[in-house]
Amino acid sequence: MSMEEIMQIMKELDWSPLFISLKTGVVATVLSFFLGIFAARKAVKASAGKKAVIDGILTLPMVLPPTVAGFFLLLLFSRRRPLGEFLFDEFGFKVVQTWLGCVIAATVIAFPLMYRNARAAMEQIDANLVYAARTLGMSDIKIFWKVIVPTAGPGIASGTILTFARALGEYGATSMLAGNIPGKTGTISQKIAMVIQDGDYLTAGIWVAVVMVIAFVVIFLMNLISGKKMKNIGRW
Repeated sequence: MSMEEIMQIMKELDWSPLFISLKTGVVATVLSFFLGIFAARKAVKASAGKKAVIDGILTLPMVLPPTVAGFFLLLLFSRRRPLGEFLFDEFGFKVVQTWLGCVIAATVIAFPLMYRNARAAMEQIDANLVYAARTLGMSDIKIFWKVIVPTAGPGIASGTILTFARALGEYGATSMLAGNIPGKTGTISQKIAMVIQDGDYLTAGIWVAVVMVIAFVVIFLMNLISGKKMKNIGRW
């Protein structure tokens, strides 16, 4: 197939999966960022036994098949279940087969990457930095945001990268909870699976190339940011 034909196909593509995936990825990353940092802080300060339990629960979505996680989310947020019925009756929130479902599914699946990277980075921080900040009269919250988070910055940045990439490519849980509604919940991953089932490998290849470009650009930019933060650290 000629380049002209490929360009014509790209012009005729419905680009809504790209916008839906980007919106979902950004929102899920923001949610996972703050929730992951908060959970990592709690886990680091917990005792060994509590940390094992917390870590096991929060890491579970990473080791479960995405469709299993999606099944539990579907049971949880279905309007036939108490929580789903409550959200809809009291707040008008419908999760199943909506964009909100895409965000929740992507957040649940991507969250463990943010949590584990943030926790690992915080565990490597020299405790003397915290003690020194306390002697200066800083509150625990100020110490956390002014000392711990900046010091753990490279690890948190890595977690953010992985979280966005995972949320952008989420498929299994999203399909279970949000479905594949074109223009509403149809993400790039779902679009690729659909066109492959139709035997349209060219369109699937175009979408794969789009995802690869986005992933490369995000990782490249984040590595630049991380590199600037690490510029004063010597090489070995």
